Amino acid sequence: MQFSKSSNISRWIIIFASFLIISLILWNTYTFFQIFKQEERLKMNLWANALKTLMNASENTDVELPLQIFSNNTSIPIIRTENDSIIDTKNIDEEIETDRLKIKSFLLGLKTENEPIEIEYVQGKFQYLYYGDSQLLKRLKYYPVALLLIIFLFGALVYNYYQSTKLAAQNKLWAGMAKETAHQIGTPLTSLVGWVEILKSENVDEATTNEIEKDIERLQTITDRFSKIGSEPKLENRDIIEETQKSYTYLQSRFSKQVEFLFIGPELPIIVLFNPTLHSWAIENLVKNSIDAMKGRGKLSLEVLHEGGLVKINICDTGSGIP
Repeated sequence: MQFSKSSNISRWIIIFASFLIISLILWNTYTFFQIFKQEERLKMNLWANALKTLMNASENTDVELPLQIFSNNTSIPIIRTENDSIIDTKNIDEEIETDRLKIKSFLLGLKTENEPIEIEYVQGKFQYLYYGDSQLLKRLKYYPVALLLIIFLFGALVYNYYQSTKLAAQNKLWAGMAKETAHQIGTPLTSLVGWVEILKSENVDEATTNEIEKDIERLQTITDRFSKIGSEPKLENRDIIEETQKSYTYLQSRFSKQVEFLFIGPELPIIVLFNPTLHSWAIENLVKNSIDAMKGRGKLSLEVLHEGGLVKINICDTGSGIP
């Protein structure tokens, strides 16, 4: 079974392209945030100049434009101070403005957000304009965090997709190898069946040929199991008592006499829709696990129960169990 390298290359291209796109979005958001912050800084400088013009205005000064600039700011919170005292606020909640402790705490927050703008309204006299980020800019701050979370989730999805496709490819490989093994075993098995017939014609001991036939049948069962890997099982109406007992009895003949086998089941047949080969495989695995748990010595019982329209198979052993 051949797998081309193109599928692996395609997966890595998709992963790289996805992370590149997300990274570009994150970078563009950060760039936009910085540009927007600079724009707000320019607006505040313009607002400070307008305030300075109004403070120094005479009767002949045209204050229409400064007043318009001054009144246009409706989103950026501002605190104006002089000599470390708050003399004016704008766009701040009334609850904060009227509370002395809250307004001081709010001012400390503004100092950490942006550098203050110095206003020299009279020579040698300064006021300082502290301003915060607008609501829009504050929301933009969370965009990189949200995008990082998206990248993390996206990366997890991509990793899961990659692992799933890798596992699917491995499963296909194992299924293909199992089918090929079954095909290769099938040819010598046919020859062995022929050799058994020759032995019978030579009047070889019947007990010997019967045992050989059982082993050949066992090999055919194993071949059938391998051929069914990766395929949808074909269900048949069979007597589950008979099939279970047949598998159990065969295993009994192949293990040490130090293991005591006990089979308990109804005398009447129970017709169930199932796959005999896979059912036999399951019984074999459970029995082998039980014998391993008993370290090759003990008592093993298999009980088939028919209750409420369901068939239950209980396998018990005298092993130590899970510590």
